[in-house]
Parts: sequence; structure tokens; C-alpha cells
Amino acid sequence: MADSPGFRLPDGLAERARDISEGRVEAVTPRDASTVILLRDSPAGLLVYLLRRVSSMKFAPGAYVFPGGSVDRRDGDVTIGWAGPSPAEWGAAFGADETIARELVCAAVRETFEESGVLLAGPAEDAIVPDTSADDWEADREALLDRSSSLAELLARRGLVLRGDLLRPWAHWITPEVEKRRYDTRFFVAALPEGQHTRDVSTESDRVLWIRPGEAAEAARRGDMPMLPPTLVTLTELAAYDSVAAVLAARRTIQPRVPSARVIDGRVYLVMPEGVSL
Repeated sequence: MADSPGFRLPDGLAERARDISEGRVEAVTPRDASTVILLRDSPAGLLVYLLRRVSSMKFAPGAYVFPGGSVDRRDGDVTIGWAGPSPAEWGAAFGADETIARELVCAAVRETFEESGVLLAGPAEDAIVPDTSADDWEADREALLDRSSSLAELLARRGLVLRGDLLRPWAHWITPEVEKRRYDTRFFVAALPEGQHTRDVSTESDRVLWIRPGEAAEAARRGDMPMLPPTLVTLTELAAYDSVAAVLAARRTIQPRVPSARVIDGRVYLVMPEGVSL
């Protein structure tokens, strides 16, 4: 990468990039999405939770990712019990209005539960669900997956409040215009709650692991762990921290990061935003 202006795009994407730049094709409007970087401390240092997407996925097949996904239309339900920063505060952090900010936080909690079995909620503002591995919790998780239940319905039925105070804003990435599937994704960080355990439950992944951020980033650069640039950049950033507490205490100025397709010497490359390196 040191001698390259970016990632050279395959012919299909390169042609699409030229079509977009010359006005023959319009870029897809990105969908709002949330990603949650789960963290825990270990004797070996800070660990991060990753999933490997199954090869049949239409977006990023085989890539290592953090739990996350698109906002569901019901994520903005105002009846959800809420602990932590207000939607207005989250909106200020992520450059979003209050409605979208509420949806993003709720999507972050819902997707984390769907893809890892970890639920950032509790019976009170200062309490957390101690364990979510029983069969009844699995039924709740599956109901969210098949959309027969919403996050608001799950929390209300169990008498829980969403613990948004366990989340911190980390980054904001927007899929480049050249992609046909685009996401406007806000990245959150959160500590694995005491008593809860991640589980290999996602139907979209075929492997999960806890790994040191720097180790994962190095594996990606070697080609051993395929991942999208935002994941690699995030892991590289996290490698500078030695504990969950240090990550949660980090002060972040968050600006949208949008990789772009550029024609350089007749070839089309995906180039990282200014100030971002791999």
C-alpha cells in the first residue's frame, strides 16, 4: 500500500465508477446503519469481537466485521425506556437529527443482541441483564431476527430499559458511491457487560472470535483475514489502547469518512479519505 494510491478496483466496479463520474449512472442513497465494537480486557490485553460473514452474503462475503446492520423502521419507537445520553446528544456526536440518532442507538443495541447474544439493557438505569443464554432469551433473539417482534416490544415485555450509557461514539463511515449497496454507518464502542457472554449465533456469520486489535489488523494486511477498510482502520485505532476503560474514555471528534473512486494514470482506485491510512 505504501507505493499504491489506494485499492485498485476490479473491472466491473471501475466501469461503474466511470459511469457515475460521467453522469451515466446515479449513486445509490446510503441506508442508515449502526455497528458496535464489543470490547473486553484479558491478560493478553484489550480484545475485540469479530464475526466472519458467510460466503453467500451479498455484501462483504467472507469479510471479518463487527456486529451491526441497517436501521429498522421500528427502531425509533419513542416508547423505549431510555438510559444515558439523550437522542439530541447522540445526534450532536454523530451529526444527525434526534429521530435518526434514536434509531441509530436502538439499532446498535438490537443488532448487537441479534448477532452476538449480548443485550445492552437492564431492569433499571444502573443495572444490566446478567445473562442472556437461556432458551427464552434465544426465542426473543430469533423473534427480532424474523421481525415478529421489535426491540421496543422485547424491552417492554421484560421490563427493561435500553442502556445507551454503555455505548460511546467512535466513527462515522459512508460506503463509497461506486458500491451498489451503500450504508451510512455510525460506529459505537461498548464493553462486554459483566456476566454476559458472546455466542456464535448469527446466521450471517460462520466464525466468531475475540482477538487483539493489532493482531487482527496485522492478519488483515497479510491477507489472512479479509476485511473492509473501515474495519481495518478501526482495529488500527484501537490497537493504540491497552484497556476497555481507556477506549471508553477516549475523546473523539467524529466526521464522516467516505472513501472515493478516482482515476489515476488510467486506472481506477478506491482512495481513503484525507488523514486516513491503512
